[in-house]
Amino acid sequence: MAAQPLSPAEINQLPQQLPAWTLLEGKLRRELKFSDFSEAFGFMARVALAAEKLDHHPEWSNVWNRVSISLTTHDTGGLSNLDLALAQRIDALLG
Repeated sequence: MAAQPLSPAEINQLPQQLPAWTLLEGKLRRELKFSDFSEAFGFMARVALAAEKLDHHPEWSNVWNRVSISLTTHDTGGLSNLDLALAQRIDALLG
């Protein structure tokens, strides 16, 4: 899937499409808390596989049971269809 920048109208729709995510400084962001490190790391491994399939990778960090995720597409200079697709796959993994 090739990266296509989201239009301003599409970006404005993101809070309705992805209610668990926030828009901050031009990026989609989500903070997650798990029961322990193993659960957080396992989640990150599942996201890594989804990201590889999309060839689109998150900016993220992990501290013990917390995972912070930021999505943006550097090639397009902002949010793209790939960010939306990866956020939806992340949400599905949590579902």
